Amino acid sequence: MGISRAEYARRRARLIASLPRGSLAIVPAAREQLRSRDTYFPFRQDSDFLYLTGFREPEALLVLVPGRASGEAILFCRERNAERELWDGPRLGPERAAEECGLCDAFPIGDLDDILPGLLEGRERIYFTLGRFPQLDRRLQGYLRAIEQAPASGVAPELVDLDHLLHDLRLFKSAAEIRLLSRAAAITAEAHRRAMARCRPGVYEYQLEAEILHVFADAGAREPAYPSIVGGGTNALVMHYCSNHMPLKNGDLVLVDAGCEYRGYAADVTRTFPVNGRFTGAQRALYEVVLEAQQAAIEQVRSGNDWDQPHMASVEVVTRGLVDLGLLKGAPAELVESGAYRRFYMHRAGHWLGMDVHDVGDYRVHGQWRQLEPGMVMTIEPGVYIPEDADVPAQFKGIGIRIEDDVALLKEGAQVLSAAAPKSVADIEHAMGQGEFQEALW
Repeated sequence: MGISRAEYARRRARLIASLPRGSLAIVPAAREQLRSRDTYFPFRQDSDFLYLTGFREPEALLVLVPGRASGEAILFCRERNAERELWDGPRLGPERAAEECGLCDAFPIGDLDDILPGLLEGRERIYFTLGRFPQLDRRLQGYLRAIEQAPASGVAPELVDLDHLLHDLRLFKSAAEIRLLSRAAAITAEAHRRAMARCRPGVYEYQLEAEILHVFADAGAREPAYPSIVGGGTNALVMHYCSNHMPLKNGDLVLVDAGCEYRGYAADVTRTFPVNGRFTGAQRALYEVVLEAQQAAIEQVRSGNDWDQPHMASVEVVTRGLVDLGLLKGAPAELVESGAYRRFYMHRAGHWLGMDVHDVGDYRVHGQWRQLEPGMVMTIEPGVYIPEDADVPAQFKGIGIRIEDDVALLKEGAQVLSAAAPKSVADIEHAMGQGEFQEALW
C-alpha cells in the first residue's frame, strides 16, 4: 500500500498545467538537521517535495519546466558514492532516481550551477517558496542577478510564491492517500487503546508515551507525526504540553494527543480518560459535553457546508453545556455572540490533515470560509479547559478534556478514520477495565 509512480506523475502534471506560460517552478528537498555536534535528527523529506516525487533523499531539487520538449520535470540529486554509502546507506543516483520516480531527466546536484541558470533564462516567472531554504534563496537570487546583468539579457524573471498553487492540490486527497491516512489512524487508535490498558495511578506520563510509540513502530510507523502529548491532571490545560515527565495521580484525568506518521501521512487523535479507570461525576458531565460537541461538529462535515460550520456547531453545544453545569452564566446565544465561551474553549475545532499534521490549504478563499468538498481530510477536536483559579464549582477546577478524531469527507459523506479508538464513557471504562485484568496477569 502506497502512492504509485503514476500518481506522482499525475500530481506533477496537474501542477505544471496550473503554471502560466513562460514560468518555471522549483521545489527543494529538505536538508539534514543537526541534533548535536555531529549527530543528526532522523531525516524526514519535505512534504511538498515528497508529494511531487516520492524521492526520500536530502540534497535534491525538482524543477518543473512547462513546455520543455525534452522533459518538463527535472531532478537534481546526489551522485552514487561508495565511501559515503558505506557509512550513510545507499543512494539512488541520478539515473536510478529518474527511473524510479518516473522523470525524464535527472542530473547530479553538483551540476546545478551549470544547468539551472540556463533553465531560468527567458522565463517571466519563477514559482518558488522563499524563506524556508535560506541557502537556496541566496543561490537563486545570485542566478537572477547574473541574468539581469548579462549584456544580452532582458529583465530577470519575477519570483512568485508557489505555495498557493501546490497546496491547493495537496488539500484534495486521492483514494490512495485516504487509504494511507486510514491506516495511520487505525495504528494510532490501537496505540490509544494500549495507553488506556496500561494506565493506572503511579504510572508516569512518559510510560504511556512509550506504549504508544511501541505500537507505532511495531506496525511499521517508525515516527510519530508530532511530539506526543500525555498530560495528567492540570498538565492537560497546556495545549502543547509534551514534557511527559510527571506521575499520574488517582482521581485525575489524563489527556493523550498522539498520532503516527505512516508512509508520509499523519494521524492526529486525542483521547481523555480517567487515570484510575472510572470517571467522577463532574468529569463525566464535562466529558459528555465535549463528546456531544464533537459529534455535532462531525455531523456538519458535509459537502456544501463551509469550514466554520463544524466549529460553530461545537461552540454552541459547549456553551449550552457549560451553562447547564453552572460554569457560564447567561443566555447561550449571547455567550456565543460575545465569545465568553473562549475562557474555557479557546481553539478552533480542527485543522486540515494530510502529509503534515497541520496540513496545507487555505481556510478562507477571497475572504470567505472555504466550502467543504470531497477529498478533504480534517481533524475534529473540541475541548474544554477549566483553570484551577476559575470562578466555578470546585469539582470542575483543573480539568482539561479534548476529544479528537480524523475525518475524511468522501462523496458518500463524512468517514471517521480513527473510530476504533474508544471514545464513549462506557467504551473507555471497559477498555481500562481490561487493562486492570491484564495487569493482574503480569
